[in-house]
Amino acid sequence: MIPDYQKFMWPVLKAIADKKEHSLNEVRDFIAKELNISAKERKKLIPSGKQSVFNNRVSWAVFYLKKAELVESPKRGFLKLTAQGARVVKQQPEEMNIQYLSRFKSFRSFINNSENTESDHQMNQTSTTPEEMLSENYKLVRKQLAEEVLEQVMKCSPNAFEQLVIDLLLAMGYGGSQQDAGQVVGGTGDGGIDGVIKEDRLGLRQIYIQAKRWEKPVGSPEINRFCGALSTKNADRGVFITTSSFTSSAIQAAERSSYHIVLIDGEKLAELMIDYNVGVVEAKRFVIKRIDTDYFEQFT
Repeated sequence: MIPDYQKFMWPVLKAIADKKEHSLNEVRDFIAKELNISAKERKKLIPSGKQSVFNNRVSWAVFYLKKAELVESPKRGFLKLTAQGARVVKQQPEEMNIQYLSRFKSFRSFINNSENTESDHQMNQTSTTPEEMLSENYKLVRKQLAEEVLEQVMKCSPNAFEQLVIDLLLAMGYGGSQQDAGQVVGGTGDGGIDGVIKEDRLGLRQIYIQAKRWEKPVGSPEINRFCGALSTKNADRGVFITTSSFTSSAIQAAERSSYHIVLIDGEKLAELMIDYNVGVVEAKRFVIKRIDTDYFEQFT
């Protein structure tokens, strides 16, 4: 029987205890050997049939360990122990679980930032209904997906990121269905404009785009330069998208500008990509039904 994901947390840390970079496949193989999980058990699929139970639980263990800042991903598909993780490995705690991770500030912040702070993943709470648990678990799965989406976006080349932004805006309905509704124009001499998209099918108005695949926050100087670029295009509106965040001064600069500028940070970008199915595919659909009282009233 495959253990729950919390039982995978300590083996994950042990697998990368040498502080070197290890592929996720290496970590999985180590855990399977450590917990005596057979090859047959590793192939067992979750109900959606899209992923194995084993891989799914390893992913959740890694997700929470990252939230506690014990593990990091230096590059796609690889894990490495953080300094904080190394200290934990040295201490060799008796048990590694959600409760243990709660001692770390970053993990508590993650839990507190979730819309549901009551459950704290303790699904044995009798005050929580099955429907409520399903709803909260959906939010958690979505949050994990958003993190993974942003990780993938950060690995895109600058040109690919600019095209991704155009694809997202087209998916959101800007430009209609025309092939030339949106285009990437970034490059040398772009004047601070990375893309342009028609606001409607007729192209009566265009929206100019600035896209920054950054890790550092975007400040007010970048917003001011974007305003200058809009001025040269005789435009009155634009969208500034970044994979990071905006400083308070950047937000104020956009609000005080005479232009209509929409700011989209990394968190919002990932949410929009999920909402409009850009870079993600549907894995499984749940439908909750209720009694149709109108139907039964005809018999009374």
